Amino acid sequence: MKKTELGAWGEDRVAEVLQNAGYRIVRRNFRCRLGEIDLIAVKDGILAFVEVKLRKNSLYGEAREFVTAEKQRKLRLAASYYISGNPAAQELQPRFDVAEVYAPKGAEGPISVHYLENAFE
Repeated sequence: MKKTELGAWGEDRVAEVLQNAGYRIVRRNFRCRLGEIDLIAVKDGILAFVEVKLRKNSLYGEAREFVTAEKQRKLRLAASYYISGNPAAQELQPRFDVAEVYAPKGAEGPISVHYLENAFE
């Protein structure tokens, strides 16, 4: 499986976890000139902008550590752009979450998903 396919597979797993937790996925892979957001989900008045990070293991650091200050800046800009173009989104409280997906054997083995709400301001 190619890296981009594995990333999409990881996003699918996180979407399933969110849906099982009562979230409604409103957008996947939102792209604009300011950045990209993996998943946008809604639950209980919260508009969650979710960055998905997939790794085989945490040998070189936790997956969340790869959401750098620059990546956070781009996520904030893309989220602002999304909200400005979606009146319904303006009624919700935005939040930035990170989903860590650990898949030691890729799509062929067991995985674990760690979901971090309010991962950064």
